[in-house]
Amino acid sequence: MTEFDRELDASGLNCPLPILRARKTLTDMERGKVLKVISTDQGSLKDFEAFSKQTNNPLLFSGEEGGKFVFLLKKS
Repeated sequence: MTEFDRELDASGLNCPLPILRARKTLTDMERGKVLKVISTDQGSLKDFEAFSKQTNNPLLFSGEEGGKFVFLLKKS
């Protein structure tokens, strides 16, 4: 898996909280840095794909690890 600069654990939070927290965290990050988001919300798979397209922050990885969903977003 790609290296990341910050991690956001949004486990236990339901939509739209994982996206809102990710947006806030990305705002505080420098361009080119990578944010790893961990979520337990099933809907986050589609949510983060859409979020990536809407915000032009590339989704480098989207998958499942140990029963949780993991996403890597690059700040554009």
